[in-house]
Amino acid sequence: MGQLVAVTEKPSSTPGVVRFEINRTLSGQGHERFRSILDAHGNTPSDELARRLFGTGQVASVHVYANIITVDLEKGYDSAGLADLVRDLHTYWKPGVKPPSLEELQPDEPAAAGSSGSSPGGDSGGDSGGVALSAEAQKVPPHLLERGRAARTKWNSR
Repeated sequence: MGQLVAVTEKPSSTPGVVRFEINRTLSGQGHERFRSILDAHGNTPSDELARRLFGTGQVASVHVYANIITVDLEKGYDSAGLADLVRDLHTYWKPGVKPPSLEELQPDEPAAAGSSGSSPGGDSGGDSGGVALSAEAQKVPPHLLERGRAARTKWNSR
């Protein structure tokens, strides 16, 4: 799943430099230069692509401007396989790989301070004021239920 990126590899007039043109912009209208993997410390698509390219050991530096990716190759290496890395940048599922379930993707919720007295039947003594929670309310994190309850109490006290 995900979207493949259309990639056109174009040689440069400078030996050891290869240029990739893609069908989407990665950096907007800003220039992004990566002289090493240490420069790719963010969470942008350009940073992720630079990390993947540097991970091959074939790349000395990367420059991204909009939809143009310019790669300086290490001496003695060619661009074999680099276009595939660019093409698969937004692909997060491949045939033969089991995608994670929704439960695996859901982050663990920290237990609320008063939630230790909860019973499995839905009656959570401290969290719901001794009232059994509906099925919908059980899906709401306890800290949000408590915040809503405090807001109602404050509103009703006026």
